[in-house]
Amino acid sequence: MAAAPELREALEQRLRDLGIATVTAEHPEVFTVEEMMPHVQHMKGGHSKNLFLKDKKKKGFWLVTLLHNRQINLSDLAKKLGVGSGNLRFADENSMLEKLKVGQGCATPLALFCDQGEVRLVLDAAFLEGGHEKVYFHPMTNCATMGLSPDDFLKFVRSTGHDPIIIRFDEDTK
Repeated sequence: MAAAPELREALEQRLRDLGIATVTAEHPEVFTVEEMMPHVQHMKGGHSKNLFLKDKKKKGFWLVTLLHNRQINLSDLAKKLGVGSGNLRFADENSMLEKLKVGQGCATPLALFCDQGEVRLVLDAAFLEGGHEKVYFHPMTNCATMGLSPDDFLKFVRSTGHDPIIIRFDEDTK
């Protein structure tokens, strides 16, 4: 479920206000990275996979943004984040709608401008250190992919009041 069109417009306006240039490709609605890649593989750079998680003990929320081809073990991630093994779970769609104003298939760090400081962003260091000219995310809808420079992406995230937790995910993290 994509966000209301006015939220995408608000995102685009916010990016313009920050002086951030973007490139966008419209494509059919997709719900997985596998469905998305054929439509965006011509866009060179770091494509994202986003997981919206909750910490079952502290009831906190995490948006984990990784390179699209990474595999991740939630138990290992929980240990890295200090929340204890087995405590991270996928959050339900209602929580994502409440916190980020996007639904299933639309999780994106670009939605952090909707968050009231309750979601913590975990960012794959490879987005910033991978030499990518552009990094790509859904712009509040899974019918499009938006690219911006890694520096502009970080500028946007910080403008939302979020300071990302940057983690180097080893290639062998399963």
